[in-house]
Amino acid sequence: MSKLTVAAKRLLTVVYSPSPEQRPFLDRAQTKKTDALEVTAVALSDPEARRFFGVRLARKGIQPVWIRVVNRTDGLARLELYSVDPLYYTPLEAAYINHFALGKRLLSFGLLAWMFLPLLPVVPFKFFSARSANRRMNAVFKEHGFSSGPILPEGERSGFVFTTVDEGTKSLNLKIVSGQEVCGFGFELTVPGLTVHSAPEEIAADRRDEVDEAKLRSWLESQPRCTTNKAGDAEGDPLNLVIVGDRKLLQRGFGARWDEVEAITLETSLKMARAFLFDAEYRYSPVSPLYYAGRMQDIALQKARATINERIHLRLWLTPLLFRDQPVWIGQVSRDIGVRFTPRTWNLTTHRIDPDVDEARDYVIDGLVTGGYVSLAGYVGGVDAAPATSPRRNLTGDPYFTDGSRAVIMLSKSAAEPAVFSWAERSGDRSLAHRPER
Repeated sequence: MSKLTVAAKRLLTVVYSPSPEQRPFLDRAQTKKTDALEVTAVALSDPEARRFFGVRLARKGIQPVWIRVVNRTDGLARLELYSVDPLYYTPLEAAYINHFALGKRLLSFGLLAWMFLPLLPVVPFKFFSARSANRRMNAVFKEHGFSSGPILPEGERSGFVFTTVDEGTKSLNLKIVSGQEVCGFGFELTVPGLTVHSAPEEIAADRRDEVDEAKLRSWLESQPRCTTNKAGDAEGDPLNLVIVGDRKLLQRGFGARWDEVEAITLETSLKMARAFLFDAEYRYSPVSPLYYAGRMQDIALQKARATINERIHLRLWLTPLLFRDQPVWIGQVSRDIGVRFTPRTWNLTTHRIDPDVDEARDYVIDGLVTGGYVSLAGYVGGVDAAPATSPRRNLTGDPYFTDGSRAVIMLSKSAAEPAVFSWAERSGDRSLAHRPER
């Protein structure tokens, strides 16, 4: 088809060109299985979804997740769609949301046609081709959607579940009902496209140091009380968080509740500027670099509210220690509660933190315990107490107060009642750590 023909077709009609035969995203699909069930899943990025379905689903807040369930039992099995996403869209609902808007197109083109009367005869072509495109869209979404209902013995079913949008990593905890049992399958699916700071590889085995509880406590208490600037000559926010667990456990514990943050680039800076200007949400907005042991954070995560001005975020640094054969991370967590002007940053603005940094620290413990991701929890000194009457200040001048303790959290490989470290005492006016209620 010549370029002239293609141009004429686009002028006269509404073009809908899905490509469901192209499925390169399956190359990164993950599979989990038991003796009787096998589940495969992959989450599509915005360009992948646009190529497959022919429309920009992400602009409407929709992300397709392809799932295949193989039932090797002698009974019926069923995927609980609610477990994929409580706010999932049905195939026809997702299609309808992405329909070509006939009235809007007719109005906009009709006004243009009044200015250019020779184009007026084109309007009916646009109208009827849009109706035809929407019917085809319905058929494509319905054909490739995951059908609800039972999966027959020795059978399988695959298709897309239309979920709300996540970038970077999409966490799923799928549930398959088989007979009288409910089987869970956890996934941490990579979604291409998010520009994040690349975390380091795990430290080589010959450079790691396995420590017992006493040595871990001693080492943590000897670490600097705060992060620093790049030069290492000024203190930043307190190092008030320690996580014990490998990357898989980190993804499991934080994945469903926390978002990765994007690296600071020209593009993400423009995104931040737009969000600041319109007081809008930016789930993956970058965090400024802080330093520990001469390097910036290895991992940064956050929970954003409806505006970029408010969020809770944490930074983690990998250490050379192993505790019970798991890597030890030291980090910092605080809560942003607003924005203010400052001459200490290049853009003359900074987030204002909640001065009660211990609240953010304890928030992390509460969230992970509630999710069933903690086997051990406690506190250790090392931050140095700073009372509210005599607060310390971070790199941008925000005051904060603390009881001087670091939270220590060991992530669990399976859901269990969390115990408490023997060195769980905290100073200040807060009570002793106790076994959390479950």
